[in-house]
Amino acid sequence: MSSTEPAVYSGWQTERSGFMGNLSGLGFALVAAASAIALIPIYTRSWSSAFIALPLSALLLALAYGRVLGLTADEWIVLAVRHQIAVATSKNFFFSGLFAPRRADDDTQPMDLPGTLARMRLLEAPDGLGGEIAVMHNPIEGTYTAVCQVSYPGLALIDTDKQNARVRGWAAFLRSQCKEDGAVVRIAVHQRSLPDDGGALRSWAERHTSPDAPAAAVQVLGELMAGAGPAATVRETYLSVTLSASRARLAIKGAGGGQIGAAAVLVREINAMHSALSSAGLHVVEWLAPRAMAQVIRTAYDPEAHLTLSARNTSAEDPQWQGAPRGVDPELAGPAATETGWGIYRHDGAWTVTYQVRGFPRSDVYATFLQPLLRPRSNARRSLSLVYEPIGPGKARAELAREKTKRQVARDIRKKTGRAESEDERREAMTANAQDVARASGHGVLRFTALVAVTVTDREELETACAELQADASAANLEIRRAWGAQDAAFAVSALPLGQGLPDRRVGI
Repeated sequence: MSSTEPAVYSGWQTERSGFMGNLSGLGFALVAAASAIALIPIYTRSWSSAFIALPLSALLLALAYGRVLGLTADEWIVLAVRHQIAVATSKNFFFSGLFAPRRADDDTQPMDLPGTLARMRLLEAPDGLGGEIAVMHNPIEGTYTAVCQVSYPGLALIDTDKQNARVRGWAAFLRSQCKEDGAVVRIAVHQRSLPDDGGALRSWAERHTSPDAPAAAVQVLGELMAGAGPAATVRETYLSVTLSASRARLAIKGAGGGQIGAAAVLVREINAMHSALSSAGLHVVEWLAPRAMAQVIRTAYDPEAHLTLSARNTSAEDPQWQGAPRGVDPELAGPAATETGWGIYRHDGAWTVTYQVRGFPRSDVYATFLQPLLRPRSNARRSLSLVYEPIGPGKARAELAREKTKRQVARDIRKKTGRAESEDERREAMTANAQDVARASGHGVLRFTALVAVTVTDREELETACAELQADASAANLEIRRAWGAQDAAFAVSALPLGQGLPDRRVGI
């Protein structure tokens, strides 16, 4: 037995950026308006006007600084107005295939992915081993993403030395991507926890049961399939790697230029990652081919298709599926229809609610602290996405220096105005300083967020599934918040391993 103590982790630092301090542009305008209105009674020398001006000024300040569920009132107003515009123009609906609307000057069908994913294009690229891999191209952002399915032995049942070594291996892998002007701009880990009715397991057992098997053994096996099968849970883990065409322009030019050159550079980058991933205990099962990528997308939008596709893919010798290719035709990857609500996303025969992790544990935690989020549930499937964006050393130095300066200025202002410094503010300043020390010591700096989604096929079970997820998040010491007004965009990040990233414009949390 190992005597090594398990490593603990902490120090996540919340980004604090805005137009002025923590205020957005609209928030700053509200504060400026409140200040101007509060001065009106002084300039007019009218006490009667103060009864109107001061309450109005207080209301504007409340809209700028008041927070509900982590957002200020002006941010809620922006979300609500944007959502109502989408509803009024029917842009919260999406129809694919024969139901898709056509333009008079264009007879072609629009792409079958909704919302922010409509811009994505599925390309094929040689993997260097005689096969093909799928590359998701975002022409707006100029990025190329490859996705692999990975397997891992887990951390809960191994000794402390191996657990620490694997976590250090993953940290080293992430740190290796924090290069100045590195081509890889985003790495995302996506895991699904899917309830399984045991159909694929029963099909496999039926095909492999010998006709000469004892009747008692067949009966026991049948009872086991009936009891254990529906309680089974399937977990799928994917790793996506996103390359920026602008950062890798010279390498792309040297590889032939255009989409072909970009795909070649991306393949070269992912092939170079294999050894680092192995050090973290991750085994690359396969880099997804176009049909496999389409199946991942399809099963996210239509959970009921997962059982049929799983049975077909694992039943190659079944006469019913002989000759059927694995996966899904990329043209059929998207949903038939979706509807975006204020706090819910409906897609095909399922409903999904996505949450963003707004606060990570303040205390020290072990490497397994996220396990409660993916506890097996018989009535719902869950999806967790961890999104990392490496920051180069030069930019990291400037970012951390800016964070330290902001926090120090805020502390000085509070001291001058006689306000007591809270323990939270003191700890945040200490964390910012510790991060800068770690960066100077050679550690990497990353932007990081997590989103988790819960999906049900029975609308009546949705609120129960949401309550269970919130309870599990609380058990993990996580602060989560429903992605109000942005469920479609949040679904694209939380439920699909397509390398969707963090917003470029950062706002305070």
